Amino acid sequence: MDIKDYLKEKKTLIDSFLESYFSAPLNPKTLHDSMVYSLSAGGKRIRPVLCIASYEACAKDNKVKAEDIIPYASALEFIHTYSLIHDDLPAMDNDDLRRGKPTNHKVFGEGMAILAGDGLLTEAFYLLSNNTRRACQFSPYAVLKVIREIAMAAGIHGMVGGQAQDLLSENAEPDAETLSFIHSHKTAALITVSVRSGGILANCSDQELFRLTKYGENIGLAFQVIDDILDVEGETEVIGKPKGSDEKKKKMTYPKLYGIDKSREKARELINGAINSLETFNENAEPLRAIARYLLERKS
Repeated sequence: MDIKDYLKEKKTLIDSFLESYFSAPLNPKTLHDSMVYSLSAGGKRIRPVLCIASYEACAKDNKVKAEDIIPYASALEFIHTYSLIHDDLPAMDNDDLRRGKPTNHKVFGEGMAILAGDGLLTEAFYLLSNNTRRACQFSPYAVLKVIREIAMAAGIHGMVGGQAQDLLSENAEPDAETLSFIHSHKTAALITVSVRSGGILANCSDQELFRLTKYGENIGLAFQVIDDILDVEGETEVIGKPKGSDEKKKKMTYPKLYGIDKSREKARELINGAINSLETFNENAEPLRAIARYLLERKS
């Protein structure tokens, strides 16, 4: 399969939903513009695409369509975008550039950027729980489980906890245990729950969910390891943010602890582990396998 075509097709579906969702201006308009600015700033939509791909891998009905879970998948993009807005704030990483554009607070100010992030986070859970706009073909149990798992992955037990440890670890001597905690919570938790959510909505078996979880954990960690490498070796124009920002902020990273070569080897091991975890899945899981290979080769 051509993974670039697959990613482009699914990204188009997600972008169309996001554009439609915010087509009617909110009041105050500045808040609406601030949220839409970051949502539409680019990005590959990897988390919602993973949700769709795992749904397709597990769905037993050949008539299933990606459109079935676009609202659930898109909620993950709301959460991811909120995290980027807040991560860029002066009190956090103090970044001026995100995806090649000025960061939200540089355009709208710190206060509005904080509120835009708050708005996207809470709107994500409204979207996840609001089935009045569509016929819901998923069981209330499955939807509730997805909501609970996303809340766990996005909050203090996942991404927020990882971000907190990331801040606390600046200027600290790197150690393997702390580094693993940061990466598994800050980045891998939301990626893993994106994969799990698609499987849960497809009513997958316990064994399938176990294997999807292993896949998500592996590619989630690999994603951050590769990010760490790109911060050292990438170009600002390509990666969309200043090269070397991790070193400048004294972040705890894989290259800082293990060096570039061992970090690259670790990323390959994690991607191979992700692909191997899907060995019992049929050809419907090929997009998941292809996404894993694609992440290893990405340059931005």
